[in-house]
Amino acid sequence: MSMDDLPDSLVLDILSRLSDSSDIARCRVVSKTLNLLSCQVRSINFFCSLSRYLKSRSPETRSLITPFKIVFADLVRSYRCLQSVSIGVEKSLAGISYDDLEDDSDDLFLTEVRFVKEWLPMVCGELRSLSISDFWAQSCWRRSDILSLISSSCHDLLQLELKNAWLSVDSLYPMPKLTSLTLEFIRLDDEDLSKVNGCFPSLQVLNLIGVGGLKEPKIHLLHLKTCKWTVSNAPHSLGIFAPILVKLELKCIKPSSIVLDTPLLADLNISIEKAKRFEGKEFLNLKNLHLESSRLLRLIDWFLPSRSKTVKKLTIESRKSPDLPQLKMIETTFYAFPNASTLNFGPLVWSRLVTCYGPEGLSSSATVMDQLKEITAYLMPCALNDSFGFISGLLRISVPNLSDMSLLIHHEVDSSIVTNLISKCIACHPRVRWRWGIWKEGAENSWHLVS
Repeated sequence: MSMDDLPDSLVLDILSRLSDSSDIARCRVVSKTLNLLSCQVRSINFFCSLSRYLKSRSPETRSLITPFKIVFADLVRSYRCLQSVSIGVEKSLAGISYDDLEDDSDDLFLTEVRFVKEWLPMVCGELRSLSISDFWAQSCWRRSDILSLISSSCHDLLQLELKNAWLSVDSLYPMPKLTSLTLEFIRLDDEDLSKVNGCFPSLQVLNLIGVGGLKEPKIHLLHLKTCKWTVSNAPHSLGIFAPILVKLELKCIKPSSIVLDTPLLADLNISIEKAKRFEGKEFLNLKNLHLESSRLLRLIDWFLPSRSKTVKKLTIESRKSPDLPQLKMIETTFYAFPNASTLNFGPLVWSRLVTCYGPEGLSSSATVMDQLKEITAYLMPCALNDSFGFISGLLRISVPNLSDMSLLIHHEVDSSIVTNLISKCIACHPRVRWRWGIWKEGAENSWHLVS
């Protein structure tokens, strides 16, 4: 059976599953059926590879490479009804900086309005999703008005993603149907995000990752449900006003103040070095809380008393040695989150706790956490010797109802030391189900034993 004998619907489904549209272009020369049906595919995914880029610069191969923009524009013209367009450069080109360029070429300046005008009018009527990942070495010093063009052309667009560009918000038109916006590694000329708030009022998903140019940004979106905000610079203050926001991931450095007016938040991941002032209403549904800071106690204090009582899963970690005064961290944490059933300790936090409390563990007057059922701890080599005493103190005094404990041990620790620690834990605390595994920076955890 040849490809021409398959049902058209099946062939079209196969073509639609190809992640790279250049593969579809190659399929066209294989058979008449593929050539005809390829025009009905509803999406384009076309990215410039490092190999293509290098060949386009080499004197030996430059004349053999058709310019990327021309290939893409021709590809768009060959489709009848596109609903999704994704164009960009592959991540392998991210290491090329402006200083590495030999000229002022704009062949990969993909948010250039003149280039986008060549193809966007042909697809904007049916377009629902648009993603452009620009070449930062060419786009970082060229301000683009592409937001104005998109907002004036794509009236039914639902999802928009722009990466690696300098974006103007001049002449930005409202897009009331847009529900998802991602801006990643963007220089944005919207200091307080007023244009984003005003022109995209129906957003349910907002991702601002490494967006620069902000001074006192405030997200004010009534329909927002999920938000990821990684602040690349140090704004004086930032705020989020979103009455039905459910999930928030916020990473920033040292803002003077943070305001969270998000009463329905259920999942919060906040990473911050320090902030002088926190403000926010009571969290009515907060269940999952992830705190990362070198000043954890100050951050935990902010959740007292009304913002912490609903938390069931708590993770505390730090990228620097955290400021944890002796005999206070555990007590404060247990007091602040009395109803948590799952507690995860990052490697630096665990090491600091073990150092503070020493091999004798907790005192008999330590706070009791009756609801806690599961603990996961990441152990560094420096924390191995005293961890058993600290663990025993936790189990004996503070968490009498604990049923599961997981120890993830750094990959550099000798296996005999690991075996000895796990054997002692299992022997001395048989009522607890023990798991242990290996962790390594940048890799997935691997589990080895379940008792």
